[in-house]
Amino acid sequence: MTLTTELKDIFTKNLRTSGIYIAFVLIVVLFSILTNGLLLSPTNITNIVLQYSYVLILALGMIIVIVAGHIDLSVGSLVALTGAVSAVLIIKHDMPWWVGMLAGIAVGAICGLWQGFWVAYVGIPAFIVTLAGMLLFRGLTYEVLNNVSLSPFPGEYGQIAGGFLNGLLGGYGFDTFTLVIGVIAVAGLVYSQWRNRQGRMKYGQSVESMAMFLGKNAITAIIILWFFWQIATSRGMPIVLIILAVLILGYNVLTTRTVFGRHVYAIGGNLSAAKLSGVNVKKINLWIFINMGLLSGVAGVVFSSRSNGAQPGAGNMFELDAIAACFIGGASTTGGVGRVTGAIVGGLVMAVLSNGMQLMGVGASTQQIVKGIVLLLAVAFDIYNKRRAGAGS
Repeated sequence: MTLTTELKDIFTKNLRTSGIYIAFVLIVVLFSILTNGLLLSPTNITNIVLQYSYVLILALGMIIVIVAGHIDLSVGSLVALTGAVSAVLIIKHDMPWWVGMLAGIAVGAICGLWQGFWVAYVGIPAFIVTLAGMLLFRGLTYEVLNNVSLSPFPGEYGQIAGGFLNGLLGGYGFDTFTLVIGVIAVAGLVYSQWRNRQGRMKYGQSVESMAMFLGKNAITAIIILWFFWQIATSRGMPIVLIILAVLILGYNVLTTRTVFGRHVYAIGGNLSAAKLSGVNVKKINLWIFINMGLLSGVAGVVFSSRSNGAQPGAGNMFELDAIAACFIGGASTTGGVGRVTGAIVGGLVMAVLSNGMQLMGVGASTQQIVKGIVLLLAVAFDIYNKRRAGAGS
C-alpha cells in the first residue's frame, strides 16, 4: 500500500477512527485564530489541564461503562458526595488530608458496588439504577454537608489539583523536569508503537508503511514535546497531570491487554455470544460499576481540591460531560465500540470548546447550545459510518 493510498484511507475508510483527531486539530486551529493565539498560550494550556482533569477522569470510567452497553447518570452526584465526605472528615473533624482523600475514593467504590449489585445481580437496567443513584447520592450529599458548603481545605489537599512540580532539576525560564517527562513520554510512545507493529508483522497481519509509521510518530512526538514545552515555560508540571497520565496509561492497558478488557468488549459487542463463551457477565458488570464509582471518587477529590471546598450542588452536569466525551471520542451508542484514547480526545474537544468560548466571552447559554450540537453531530456521524459499513458489506 502506497503512502498516498494510506493518506486517502485516513479521510475515507478509516474516517471513523481518525475523524475525532482531525476534528480536534481543526477545533484547536479555529479557536487559536478566534482568540488571537491566547488558547495555546502556556498559561491557558496549564489552565485547561487544571480545569478539565476531572471530566477526563470520569471519561476513563464512562468509556468502559458505555462499551459494555450501559450508561451511568449518577457520576456527577457521586463526585459531589465523595468531595463532601472528604470535606467533613478534613475540615470538620480535623482528620489528616490523606485520610479524607482515601475516604472519598472508598465511598465512591462502595457506591459503585451498590449500583453494580442492582445492575448485575438483580437485573435492573443501568439507566434506571443510575438515575436512582443520581437522586440518592445528591440527597446524601445534602445530608452529609447539612445543606451548607465547607471550605477551605488545608494546603496539602489543595496541592492535589492545584500543585506543581517545578524546579526539581532546575532550568532557566523553563522547568527541566517537565521537559524530561515529555521526552520520556515520547520515547515510551514510540517504543510501544514499534512493538505493536513488530507483533502484527510477526503474525502476518497487515501494517502501515514505514513512511506512514515514521510520519505519524514524528507528528505525535512534535505535538507532545510542544505541549510539555508550553507547560514547562508556565508553572511546571501539574500534579494532577501526573495523576491523569498514570490513569490513562493504566486504563489503556486494562482495556486492551487484559482478560477483563476483552470481556467488556465481548459483552458490549454480543451479549449472548459472551455468555455462551463462558464470560461471567454478572461479575464483569459488577466490577464495571465498582470501577466507575472508584473513578468518581478520584474525580470528586480532584474537583473538591480544585474548588477548595465542597458544595451541595457540586458535580452538576458532570455525567453529561463524561458521556459526551465518550460519544464524541467514537464510542458507539449500541456498545462494543470505544477506546480510552478516543474518550480522552473527546474530553479534550469538550475542554477546548468550553475554554475557547470562555476566552471569546461567549455566554453560558450559547456554550451549552454548541456542546449539544457537537454531541448530536458526533452520534449522527457514528450512525452514518455504521450504515455505510453495512451497505459496503
